[in-house]
Amino acid sequence: MQVRGLFLLVVLVLVAATSEAGKNKKDKVKKNGSECEDWRWGPCTPNSKDCGFGYREGTCKEETKKLKCKIPCNWKKEFGADCKYKFESWGGCDAATGLKARSGTLKKALYNAECQETIQVTKPCSPKAKSKSKARKGKGKD
Repeated sequence: MQVRGLFLLVVLVLVAATSEAGKNKKDKVKKNGSECEDWRWGPCTPNSKDCGFGYREGTCKEETKKLKCKIPCNWKKEFGADCKYKFESWGGCDAATGLKARSGTLKKALYNAECQETIQVTKPCSPKAKSKSKARKGKGKD
């Protein structure tokens, strides 16, 4: 019985210490950060060219901040890096255009970005896969 009571006491002390540590972290964020809660963030602007590392600027009342950001260089520029979509599977290849398409519905808009609810993207159809018989030529035949 005494071991069980001691164990419960230790658990309670650990829970109390953990919750107190969490409060301190929240206080530090408020002290070092801003009291402002209504930040408006601009788009990520790359340092050079149209992709790579850069900054986004935010404003709230009289305050301004800059955050580091990155636009992947293979990103679809027409809908931006701050608009996250859930995409369907790729459709079949359109022989007339040589493209296949899929649509996406908005999942999340980061930093108050203005995003379209649904988008349509295309990409070139992949060339026909090489047949395995070509890859095996010359192997196993003498």
